[in-house]
Amino acid sequence: MTTHTSKNDDNPPKKRRWLRWLLEALVILAIIFGVRTWQQRGMLEGEAPDFERTVLSGEVIHLDDYRGKPVLLHFWASWCPMCELEQSSITGIANDWKVITIAFQSGGTEEVQRYMERKGITEWVTVVDEDGSLANQYGIKGVPTSYVLDEEGMIRFREVGLTSGWGLRLRLWMADWLV
Repeated sequence: MTTHTSKNDDNPPKKRRWLRWLLEALVILAIIFGVRTWQQRGMLEGEAPDFERTVLSGEVIHLDDYRGKPVLLHFWASWCPMCELEQSSITGIANDWKVITIAFQSGGTEEVQRYMERKGITEWVTVVDEDGSLANQYGIKGVPTSYVLDEEGMIRFREVGLTSGWGLRLRLWMADWLV
């Protein structure tokens, strides 16, 4: 006895499988966006407040001196393994864009300087935020955290956690293009 199956018999299971995959993908995206929103609660929005700080080179900088082009404010810590994964990306970005890195609760100036020398980081303009006061001013609850400011000092993007170099570059380019 021979049974004959038509192609139409295969369609309902395939269609249900695709719908299930689509639903699962939507649930995963909703979870990702929910976690991102939760991580960014309390973070600063709007105009980035100016600050005056001495960087590792001994130069005193003001954030307002960086206006005119987009700038990346990157909060990191020497004790943070995720921050270490981003170091080469931040170095590459610092060669093309204005970048200020803030060493969050990573010790004093000498400790941060030794850490950066050990890691071969020479291109960064780095502020030491030993007591976390600058991080508090920006609503930082964890590192790595990055802010992308446009040419007028407005916060355009905020990112908590590990991110890619091309993602940060795209955000800097968009901040430059959107103004």
